[in-house]
Order: sequence, then C-alpha cells, then structure tokens
Amino acid sequence: MSDKNWLDEILMLNDENTMSEKQKKIVAAAIEIFSEKGYASTSTNEIAKKAGVAEGTIFRHYKTKKDLLLSIVAPTLAKVVAPFLAKGFIKEVFEKDHQNYEQFIRTLLLNRYHFVKNHIPMVRIFLQEIAFQPELQSECKKIFTDNVYQSFQKITLHFQNKGEIVKFPPDTVIRMTMTTIIGFLMTRFLILPDQQWDDTIEMEDTIQFLMHGLANDHIEKEHSHIT
Repeated sequence: MSDKNWLDEILMLNDENTMSEKQKKIVAAAIEIFSEKGYASTSTNEIAKKAGVAEGTIFRHYKTKKDLLLSIVAPTLAKVVAPFLAKGFIKEVFEKDHQNYEQFIRTLLLNRYHFVKNHIPMVRIFLQEIAFQPELQSECKKIFTDNVYQSFQKITLHFQNKGEIVKFPPDTVIRMTMTTIIGFLMTRFLILPDQQWDDTIEMEDTIQFLMHGLANDHIEKEHSHIT
C-alpha cells in the first residue's frame, strides 16, 4: 500500500464533507510528523509548515496540539490501528473453521503482519502515544472487549477441550499469544526494520515457539495459577 493509499484510507474515516482541504493537509502533516518525531517532540509550527498553512489555521480548528491528536488522529488510530478492531478482521480470523490451534495462530499472525506492514506510520504513532493518552487506552480496551475477547476465549476453550493446548486459564493463553505476536511485529517493523529479515522463517519460528509453549504435553498435572 502506497503512502497516498493509506493516507486516503485514514481521511476517509473522517467525514470528508466536513473537512476543508486545509484540515486534510493538517491531519496528513500531523500524522507524518508525529510518526517520525513523536507527539511530544512535534510543534504546531512544524505541522503548519508541512501542511503549507499558517499556524493560526491549526488553532482555528483545534484549540491545542493535543486537541489535534485527540480530535482527529487518536480517533482515527482507534478505528484503524487498534490491533483487534474491524469486523472484517473478526470474520477473516475468528469466524473461520480452523482445524487446529496452530492454523488459527498462523491465520492471526499473517493477518496482523499484512495489516502492520500497510499501516506503519499509524502503528508507530499508536504505540508512541497509547501509554500517555488515557482516552486512547480506554477506547482500545473497549474495542477489544466488545469485538474480540469472547471470540478469542471461545477458540481457546475449544482447542483446550480437544486436548490440543494446555489448560491454562483462557486469559493467560490469550495474553501469551497476543504478546508474542505483537512483540514479533514491533521488532520486525518498528524496532529493527532495517535488519535482514526472512519473514517466512521468522513467522514460522514465532508460530512454533507459541505452539511448543502451549502444547498439551499430557502430563497429568493441574496448572497452578496464582490469583
């Protein structure tokens, strides 16, 4: 996906009929500079120069720089980048008839790999800001709870009952699966993007790492989970 295509996709999530051309330029400039430098290190003057507008134009639309982030960029991030968001994602990953847990993990990883690869600037801003923006944290938690959690839990219980994966509490399985996949994607695209990656091998190793960790080894021993 080209920069223009992903930017067009971002802008389409806002009501284009209510956004002037200058507003669109401001949003595009903010996304680009926030992605490169981070929100805290970006000034509204830089955004204005990048957008080709006067700095006062930004403040006519947004009272502060944070309003720009929260009113335009953060809602867009919540709609586009929240890792488990779209109904399309639910349909493509969770509503398929997976023959085993490994097939499910493979589908999940490939889906998120292509998503992050196509939205790197937005993912970068999302990861930079989620720790500092309670509004974004709240929205992402709601998205995950409303859209994904029950489906993920159902799949986990299904393959536990089939004896394929160890009977850790479902929340533990979900957490370990998510952190492993997200950790790979962050390292691949954001932390060490210039490293010589063989994505096919790396993804296969990630899948096997998860499966070996979660595999039911038939040891007759109940998992002791500290609450």
